[in-house]
Amino acid sequence: MAIYSTIDLPESYSDLDQTLNSADLILSDAVANATTLFHTPVVSSFDGTNINSRVMVLREFSLQDRIMRFHTDQRAPKIQHYSSNSICSVLGYDPELKIQIKLKGKITTHHNNDVTKTAWDESTPRSKKCYSVKGGSSKAINNPSKYDIKKVSVEEGYQNFAVLIFSFDSLEFLYLKGSGHRRALHKWDEDHSASWLVP
Repeated sequence: MAIYSTIDLPESYSDLDQTLNSADLILSDAVANATTLFHTPVVSSFDGTNINSRVMVLREFSLQDRIMRFHTDQRAPKIQHYSSNSICSVLGYDPELKIQIKLKGKITTHHNNDVTKTAWDESTPRSKKCYSVKGGSSKAINNPSKYDIKKVSVEEGYQNFAVLIFSFDSLEFLYLKGSGHRRALHKWDEDHSASWLVP
């Protein structure tokens, strides 16, 4: 069960600003709140042939800058994928809140630069340890036990550490309620615009 003790959400939605404010509260809370399903949204993209969907841990959210940050292994296949086709969507839903949030935008990859250094320095030793596994994420192997992380110097994992910055230009908010669902779309072209959608 998710814990939302730090946020106060409306019981109903009659104003478009409420939907954006609630999305901001939920996603900002989800960065540190691992009990909410918004902490691990689904990131989807198209490689020209297939749709690829991945559950990823949300490390940062900023409505003002319209970004989300995720961490990954530089050796993972998705790095090349995002570099050649950056268009993505991010989707989260929590049944306790009965709220779905869908964002669309583009991902940029970062490796061995100021962005990754700052994110690495803010990461816990437990998180850093994941990047010390030999080989690379999703690589075909015969014996998984040979790739268990044992005694390592966690700082050596930095060479494999990458940051994904998702910049969104639309946010769709869906609230499910028996008395009347509400769906709102927020878009940023040059300026912010918002509209209700049929739920």
